[in-house]
Amino acid sequence: MLLIILKTWALRISRSVSVTKAVFLDWFHTLARFEPPREELHCQVLQEFGIKVSPQKVKPGLLLADEYWFDENIKSKVRARSSEEQAEIGLRYQHILLTEAGIKVNKELLLKIVKKVQELYKGMTFVLFEDVLPTLKELKKQQLVLGLLTNLNKDMVPICRQLGLEPYLDFVVTSEEAGSDKPQPPIFLAALERAGVAASEAFHVGDQYKIDVVGARGVGIKPILIDRDNLYPDITDCPRIRLLPEVVKYL
Repeated sequence: MLLIILKTWALRISRSVSVTKAVFLDWFHTLARFEPPREELHCQVLQEFGIKVSPQKVKPGLLLADEYWFDENIKSKVRARSSEEQAEIGLRYQHILLTEAGIKVNKELLLKIVKKVQELYKGMTFVLFEDVLPTLKELKKQQLVLGLLTNLNKDMVPICRQLGLEPYLDFVVTSEEAGSDKPQPPIFLAALERAGVAASEAFHVGDQYKIDVVGARGVGIKPILIDRDNLYPDITDCPRIRLLPEVVKYL
Protein backbone atom coordinates (compact mmCIF):
# COMPACT_ATOMS: atom_id res chain seq x y z
CA MET A 1 0.00 0.00 0.00
CA LEU A 2 2.81 2.40 0.92
CA LEU A 3 4.53 1.63 -2.41
CA ILE A 4 1.36 2.53 -4.32
CA ILE A 5 1.05 5.85 -2.44
CA LEU A 6 4.69 6.72 -3.14
CA LYS A 7 4.29 5.93 -6.84
CA THR A 8 1.17 8.09 -6.99
CA TRP A 9 2.97 11.03 -5.37
CA ALA A 10 5.91 10.61 -7.74
CA LEU A 11 3.58 10.63 -10.74
CA ARG A 12 1.82 13.77 -9.53
CA ILE A 13 5.15 15.54 -8.95
CA SER A 14 6.47 14.57 -12.38
CA ARG A 15 3.33 15.95 -14.01
CA SER A 16 3.40 19.22 -12.05
CA VAL A 17 7.09 20.02 -12.46
CA SER A 18 8.21 21.24 -15.88
CA VAL A 19 11.71 20.45 -17.05
CA THR A 20 13.74 23.61 -17.56
CA LYS A 21 14.95 23.85 -21.14
CA ALA A 22 15.85 27.53 -21.51
CA VAL A 23 17.15 30.45 -19.49
CA PHE A 24 16.72 34.02 -20.69
CA LEU A 25 18.99 36.71 -19.31
CA ASP A 26 18.67 40.46 -19.03
CA TRP A 27 21.70 42.54 -20.00
CA PHE A 28 22.28 45.54 -17.78
CA HIS A 29 23.17 44.75 -14.17
CA THR A 30 22.48 41.06 -14.79
CA LEU A 31 25.32 40.18 -17.13
CA ALA A 32 27.06 43.51 -17.54
CA ARG A 33 27.55 46.92 -16.01
CA PHE A 34 28.94 50.22 -17.16
CA GLU A 35 32.59 51.09 -16.66
CA PRO A 36 32.94 53.24 -14.70
CA PRO A 37 29.89 52.17 -12.65
CA ARG A 38 26.98 54.58 -12.97
CA GLU A 39 26.89 55.43 -9.29
CA GLU A 40 30.56 56.42 -9.40
CA LEU A 41 30.04 58.57 -12.48
CA HIS A 42 27.17 60.43 -10.82
CA CYS A 43 29.27 60.97 -7.70
CA GLN A 44 32.10 62.30 -9.86
CA VAL A 45 29.78 64.81 -11.52
CA LEU A 46 28.28 65.93 -8.22
CA GLN A 47 31.78 66.32 -6.79
CA GLU A 48 32.62 68.71 -9.64
CA PHE A 49 29.73 70.89 -8.46
CA GLY A 50 30.80 70.76 -4.83
CA ILE A 51 28.36 68.06 -3.72
CA LYS A 52 29.85 65.11 -1.82
CA VAL A 53 27.91 61.84 -1.71
CA SER A 54 28.90 58.17 -1.60
CA PRO A 55 28.17 55.71 -4.42
CA GLN A 56 26.15 53.55 -2.01
CA LYS A 57 23.84 56.47 -1.32
CA VAL A 58 23.29 57.02 -5.05
CA LYS A 59 22.29 53.43 -5.88
CA PRO A 60 18.72 53.54 -4.46
CA GLY A 61 18.10 56.75 -6.37
CA LEU A 62 19.27 55.14 -9.59
CA LEU A 63 16.76 52.33 -9.05
CA LEU A 64 13.87 54.76 -8.55
CA ALA A 65 14.96 56.92 -11.47
CA ASP A 66 15.23 53.85 -13.71
CA GLU A 67 11.72 52.79 -12.73
CA TYR A 68 10.44 56.27 -13.61
CA TRP A 69 12.11 56.06 -17.02
CA PHE A 70 10.70 52.58 -17.67
CA ASP A 71 7.19 53.76 -16.74
CA GLU A 72 7.51 56.68 -19.15
CA ASN A 73 8.82 54.41 -21.87
CA ILE A 74 5.83 52.09 -21.49
CA LYS A 75 3.47 55.03 -22.01
CA SER A 76 5.27 55.86 -25.26
CA LYS A 77 8.80 55.35 -26.49
CA VAL A 78 10.99 58.02 -24.91
CA ARG A 79 13.39 58.08 -27.85
CA ALA A 80 10.46 58.75 -30.21
CA ARG A 81 9.27 61.82 -28.28
CA SER A 82 10.11 65.43 -28.98
CA SER A 83 13.48 66.80 -27.86
CA GLU A 84 11.64 68.97 -25.32
CA GLU A 85 9.91 65.96 -23.77
CA GLN A 86 13.13 63.96 -23.68
CA ALA A 87 14.90 66.85 -21.96
CA GLU A 88 12.13 67.10 -19.37
CA ILE A 89 12.31 63.37 -18.68
CA GLY A 90 16.09 63.67 -18.27
CA LEU A 91 15.64 66.43 -15.70
CA ARG A 92 12.99 64.49 -13.85
CA TYR A 93 15.21 61.39 -13.84
CA GLN A 94 18.08 63.28 -12.25
CA HIS A 95 15.76 65.03 -9.79
CA ILE A 96 14.44 61.66 -8.56
CA LEU A 97 17.98 60.34 -8.15
CA LEU A 98 19.16 63.37 -6.19
CA THR A 99 16.05 63.57 -4.01
CA GLU A 100 16.43 59.93 -2.96
CA ALA A 101 20.06 60.69 -2.03
CA GLY A 102 18.91 63.65 0.09
CA ILE A 103 20.33 66.28 -2.26
CA LYS A 104 18.45 69.45 -3.18
CA VAL A 105 19.54 71.67 -6.08
CA ASN A 106 17.93 74.51 -8.02
CA LYS A 107 16.90 74.03 -11.65
CA GLU A 108 19.93 75.89 -13.02
CA LEU A 109 22.32 73.52 -11.26
CA LEU A 110 20.16 70.53 -12.16
CA LEU A 111 20.49 71.44 -15.84
CA LYS A 112 24.27 71.61 -15.53
CA ILE A 113 24.42 68.24 -13.75
CA VAL A 114 22.26 66.55 -16.39
CA LYS A 115 24.36 67.98 -19.23
CA LYS A 116 27.60 66.79 -17.65
CA VAL A 117 26.22 63.32 -16.89
CA GLN A 118 25.03 62.92 -20.47
CA GLU A 119 28.46 63.94 -21.78
CA LEU A 120 30.23 61.36 -19.62
CA TYR A 121 27.74 58.59 -20.43
CA LYS A 122 28.83 58.73 -24.07
CA GLY A 123 32.29 57.50 -23.10
CA MET A 124 31.16 54.61 -20.92
CA THR A 125 31.76 50.99 -21.92
CA PHE A 126 30.30 47.65 -20.84
CA VAL A 127 32.14 45.09 -18.71
CA LEU A 128 30.89 41.71 -17.52
CA PHE A 129 30.42 40.85 -13.88
CA GLU A 130 33.06 38.34 -12.80
CA ASP A 131 30.51 35.58 -12.15
CA VAL A 132 28.95 35.67 -15.63
CA LEU A 133 31.18 33.52 -17.84
CA PRO A 134 31.63 30.69 -15.27
CA THR A 135 27.86 30.58 -14.74
CA LEU A 136 27.01 30.53 -18.44
CA LYS A 137 29.57 27.77 -18.95
CA GLU A 138 27.84 25.72 -16.24
CA LEU A 139 24.40 26.34 -17.74
CA LYS A 140 25.58 25.21 -21.17
CA LYS A 141 26.92 22.02 -19.58
CA GLN A 142 23.31 21.35 -18.59
CA GLN A 143 22.36 21.66 -22.29
CA LEU A 144 20.12 24.65 -21.67
CA VAL A 145 19.17 27.11 -24.39
CA LEU A 146 20.48 30.53 -23.37
CA GLY A 147 19.09 33.78 -24.73
CA LEU A 148 19.77 37.45 -24.11
CA LEU A 149 16.73 39.76 -23.77
CA THR A 150 17.46 43.45 -23.66
CA ASN A 151 15.68 46.76 -24.01
CA LEU A 152 18.84 48.28 -25.46
CA ASN A 153 18.12 49.60 -28.91
CA LYS A 154 21.35 48.51 -30.57
CA ASP A 155 23.04 45.56 -32.23
CA MET A 156 24.27 43.48 -29.31
CA VAL A 157 26.04 40.76 -31.30
CA PRO A 158 29.37 42.64 -31.69
CA ILE A 159 29.31 43.59 -28.00
CA CYS A 160 28.63 39.99 -26.95
CA ARG A 161 31.43 38.80 -29.21
CA GLN A 162 33.87 41.34 -27.79
CA LEU A 163 33.05 40.37 -24.20
CA GLY A 164 33.34 36.63 -24.82
CA LEU A 165 29.64 35.79 -24.55
CA GLU A 166 29.12 34.53 -28.10
CA PRO A 167 30.01 30.86 -27.41
CA TYR A 168 27.36 30.63 -24.70
CA LEU A 169 24.39 32.55 -26.11
CA ASP A 170 22.10 30.81 -28.58
CA PHE A 171 20.32 34.01 -29.56
CA VAL A 172 19.78 37.67 -28.76
CA VAL A 173 16.42 39.46 -28.78
CA THR A 174 16.44 43.26 -28.56
CA SER A 175 13.48 45.57 -28.10
CA GLU A 176 14.07 46.91 -31.61
CA GLU A 177 13.80 43.43 -33.10
CA ALA A 178 10.72 42.51 -31.05
CA GLY A 179 9.00 45.85 -31.62
CA SER A 180 8.45 46.38 -27.91
CA ASP A 181 10.33 46.69 -24.63
CA LYS A 182 10.12 44.58 -21.52
CA PRO A 183 7.78 44.22 -19.63
CA GLN A 184 5.49 44.00 -22.67
CA PRO A 185 4.79 40.44 -23.89
CA PRO A 186 6.18 40.51 -27.48
CA ILE A 187 9.86 40.47 -26.50
CA PHE A 188 9.34 37.51 -24.15
CA LEU A 189 7.21 35.68 -26.71
CA ALA A 190 9.91 36.25 -29.33
CA ALA A 191 12.44 34.65 -26.98
CA LEU A 192 10.21 31.62 -26.46
CA GLU A 193 9.85 31.23 -30.21
CA ARG A 194 13.60 31.50 -30.79
CA ALA A 195 14.28 28.98 -28.02
CA GLY A 196 11.57 26.61 -29.23
CA VAL A 197 10.22 26.03 -25.73
CA ALA A 198 6.99 26.53 -23.82
CA ALA A 199 6.77 29.32 -21.24
CA SER A 200 6.64 26.76 -18.42
CA GLU A 201 9.99 25.40 -19.59
CA ALA A 202 11.83 28.72 -19.34
CA PHE A 203 13.27 31.00 -16.67
CA HIS A 204 14.05 34.68 -17.08
CA VAL A 205 16.73 36.33 -14.94
CA GLY A 206 16.76 40.10 -14.57
CA ASP A 207 17.47 42.90 -12.11
CA GLN A 208 14.33 45.04 -12.48
CA TYR A 209 11.23 43.78 -10.66
CA LYS A 210 8.69 45.75 -12.70
CA ILE A 211 10.41 45.01 -15.99
CA ASP A 212 11.85 41.53 -15.68
CA VAL A 213 9.80 39.75 -13.02
CA VAL A 214 6.39 41.17 -13.88
CA GLY A 215 7.04 40.94 -17.61
CA ALA A 216 8.21 37.33 -17.58
CA ARG A 217 5.45 36.20 -15.25
CA GLY A 218 2.89 37.88 -17.49
CA VAL A 219 3.52 35.34 -20.26
CA GLY A 220 4.03 32.34 -17.96
CA ILE A 221 7.84 32.37 -17.81
CA LYS A 222 9.29 31.71 -14.35
CA PRO A 223 11.16 34.81 -13.10
CA ILE A 224 14.31 35.09 -11.01
CA LEU A 225 15.26 38.50 -9.64
CA ILE A 226 19.00 39.14 -9.47
CA ASP A 227 19.56 41.79 -6.81
CA ARG A 228 23.31 42.40 -6.79
CA ASP A 229 23.04 45.55 -4.66
CA ASN A 230 20.34 44.31 -2.26
CA LEU A 231 17.85 46.93 -3.44
CA TYR A 232 14.83 44.61 -3.17
CA PRO A 233 15.11 43.08 0.33
CA ASP A 234 11.34 42.80 0.72
CA ILE A 235 10.65 40.82 -2.46
CA THR A 236 9.43 37.33 -1.57
CA ASP A 237 7.08 36.38 -4.42
CA CYS A 238 9.89 35.06 -6.63
CA PRO A 239 13.41 33.72 -6.19
CA ARG A 240 15.83 36.56 -5.37
CA ILE A 241 19.54 36.00 -5.82
CA ARG A 242 22.56 38.21 -5.15
CA LEU A 243 25.01 36.47 -7.51
CA LEU A 244 24.41 34.83 -10.87
CA PRO A 245 25.72 31.34 -9.92
CA GLU A 246 22.80 31.06 -7.47
CA VAL A 247 20.46 30.69 -10.44
CA VAL A 248 21.49 27.06 -10.88
CA LYS A 249 19.70 25.86 -7.74
CA TYR A 250 16.33 27.10 -9.03
CA LEU A 251 16.41 25.40 -12.42
